[in-house]
Amino acid sequence: MSLDFTPAPGAAPSYRRVIRQASYELKSTLRNGEQLLLTLIIPLALLLGLSLSSIVDLGGTDRVAIVVPGILTLAVMSAAFTSLAVATGFERRYGSLTLLGTTPLTRTQILAAKGLAVAAVEIIQFAMIIGVGLMLGWSATGIGWAIVLIILGTAAFASLGLLLAGVLRAEATLAIANGIYLILLLAGGTIVASDRLPSSMSAAVQILPSAALGTGLRDAMIQGNFAWLPALILIAWAGVGCGLAARFFKWQ
Repeated sequence: MSLDFTPAPGAAPSYRRVIRQASYELKSTLRNGEQLLLTLIIPLALLLGLSLSSIVDLGGTDRVAIVVPGILTLAVMSAAFTSLAVATGFERRYGSLTLLGTTPLTRTQILAAKGLAVAAVEIIQFAMIIGVGLMLGWSATGIGWAIVLIILGTAAFASLGLLLAGVLRAEATLAIANGIYLILLLAGGTIVASDRLPSSMSAAVQILPSAALGTGLRDAMIQGNFAWLPALILIAWAGVGCGLAARFFKWQ
């Protein structure tokens, strides 16, 4: 019996290419100190600080139950919007996206890999946030509805992050993405519910994806209800973001 050692050149199967690229994207994120600060350290620090102190009036007596959904919203925003936008913006600047275009990876597969990497980062975030929340006395409820809303929120924020990265210079993307992150953290309905903001701001904030996800998660994880209006708002943002990103994203 003879063995056939004839070379068989060719690209790896498409699913394997996507998984390998997603693995590379994930490792790059986890090795980046600034990305770790944004996606893991800040959310965990806020979870502990807001749960154990009463500096910020969140309404209600069970602070942990209110804080955990807000921190999950912040985690989605940091991974799917700010981190993705900044990383993609600098990939455009350094020509990495152009180089990937010379490989067997298609543009759809590149985006799929980025989506998988974001999902992997979020899984790590959620495991840590929920773990710390449970240690602080939080009772997990409404997880099924929360997962649905998190998927919708991830789609909305990721599409907006790619839109931002695809039309602006890397430096502008870095500044604007971090600025939006800070604004939405402080007054975007993430941790402090939109109905507790000044009445002049409340109506406008409620239609933001941050407020929609925050409100939806609080309804699901505190009351066990599925908030249809926030879900529809997230779907609308995802649709608009995907449409604009597909139209205006520049790969180089």
